Amino acid sequence: MAVVIGQINFKDDLKLNLFRKGPKKIYVNESILKKQTEIKNYIRSVCFCSNDIDIVRSEPSYRRIWIDKIVSQLEPVYLDLISRFNRILKQRSHFWRSESFLKTQSSDIVETFDIQMSIISTRIFRRRRRALLKIKPYVEYWHNHLSKSKEQININYLSGIKNIIPEEEEEEVVVSKKIAEQLLNQRSIEALTGKCNFGPHRDDVEFLINNVSVRKYGSSGQQRTFILALKMAELDLLTKTLNVPPILILDDVLAELDLTRQNLLLNSVGKDSQCFISATHLDKFNQSFLGSSQMIHL
Repeated sequence: MAVVIGQINFKDDLKLNLFRKGPKKIYVNESILKKQTEIKNYIRSVCFCSNDIDIVRSEPSYRRIWIDKIVSQLEPVYLDLISRFNRILKQRSHFWRSESFLKTQSSDIVETFDIQMSIISTRIFRRRRRALLKIKPYVEYWHNHLSKSKEQININYLSGIKNIIPEEEEEEVVVSKKIAEQLLNQRSIEALTGKCNFGPHRDDVEFLINNVSVRKYGSSGQQRTFILALKMAELDLLTKTLNVPPILILDDVLAELDLTRQNLLLNSVGKDSQCFISATHLDKFNQSFLGSSQMIHL
């Protein structure tokens, strides 16, 4: 077993018990957390590792995970929404294959699922899009700062909901009604496939530079700059919203950046937030940065 102990804001004592087998246990002020996700009520962090390039470069699931992490730090209750949605989605899929449906062809249970899914999907959709609208100005700032260019960036939330006005906040009841209608329209296909092809689990986030997809057509340098801008924007957004700077964790990211971007990043971190940087070599860091940092060798 391993134990990690820390202090949050000099008032809350945090302890993590890590085991070779089984789940970890988290304690705050010697009281165990019933839900480990509650740790977000005490400590916020932004992590940037080399695999995060997949947020820009890879499939939609990476971008959904990214935006969900941001929303959950802004609103910890959001994790419960995601959990409830995934549970309903699984139950719904199981129902289509169950003997009770095959025998009765009853739509009453599906009707119940649709009501719950439309409500929860609406709340997930609105929170995701609201978070993207909040983070966009910070991404624009950091992208201009890191690229030293006049490129125009944009971030769009790509939802399967029809007739949604871009960047306009619609009432929950209006969005919920639109989702319920689409769930009803796709029910016959869903009964055949057993899969729900519409909802938050199918949505995506689009990153654009000069109205061109960064994922499809962006160069390697543009993709790296964009993900770095996203992460620094995430840090700024959480700091501004929560009035407490999150911990910034940079996991061996300098290897992914050229010298110019390395220096821009290193000159930007650690000023307002506590920052942990992991690296296998120190030759990437300038001496003034090393001189102002605490070094821990493992």
